Amino acid sequence: MIEAAMKTATQDIVVEEVFPHTPETIWKTLTTGELMGRWLMMKPTGFEPVKGARFTYQTTPAGAWNGVIHCEVLEVMCNERLSYSWQGGHDGNAQYGSRLDTVVTLTLARVDGGTRLRLVHSGFETPKNDSAFKNMSDGWKTVVDRIGAISSEINS
Repeated sequence: MIEAAMKTATQDIVVEEVFPHTPETIWKTLTTGELMGRWLMMKPTGFEPVKGARFTYQTTPAGAWNGVIHCEVLEVMCNERLSYSWQGGHDGNAQYGSRLDTVVTLTLARVDGGTRLRLVHSGFETPKNDSAFKNMSDGWKTVVDRIGAISSEINS
């Protein structure tokens, strides 16, 4: 009982969309540094779709946080799944820029007429990360739309 009470409650962002493209096309959009920078609006530095690869994104700094998001590739299954850690923020920030220790997982599944993309950004601690959860919930929906648009461009 005490152990259960000590566990931190978390929330996950989940966005799913079906695109009229092959998994290979979506995969290219998800794992090419230049294209990642377009759909996420932050270019990754040092990204490689290789387990253990460490990379960063730079966003707007806040308070004691310099705006750097530290990531490490956790899982790569070509044309199927990409997962990476997403860590940033600072303990001294109460809302935007609060410390995050989360995971982004992108899963592709071939379906009739295309590919289903399921994005899960997991591990938002409540209430500490409520502001980030709200902002990023809206943001990931926009990002998934951009993934589809960029995939259309490279598929034409």
